[in-house]
Amino acid sequence: MMDQKNMKFLIIGVLLALVIAIIAVFFASPDPDGLDSTALIASGQKSLTAPATGENISVDAPGHFSYESPMPDYNLGGNWGSMGGIIAMVIGTLLTFGAVMGLVWLLKKRKSSKKPVS
Repeated sequence: MMDQKNMKFLIIGVLLALVIAIIAVFFASPDPDGLDSTALIASGQKSLTAPATGENISVDAPGHFSYESPMPDYNLGGNWGSMGGIIAMVIGTLLTFGAVMGLVWLLKKRKSSKKPVS
């Protein structure tokens, strides 16, 4: 089990990550980020010197990516506005935290199973 000092540190870390995620919604840019822009350039939907607005991008263009994320652009879609972004960021932060804690648990379990028997 985790001692109280580590538990407090973990809870403060998660709360801090959630605060940063919520604040980040209001500073997010609607323009494509570097990865999106690179994908658009690679698929021929944007030139290297074009503005990063994502305008005039045809979904029928060759090489267009057809994957749609569950919460595209950190939003829930519809008329949620900023609240949808906040909910999406909180969900993403908690899912990431859960994945990391799961990995830590697996690594601890693996390490404890490799201990020599005395």
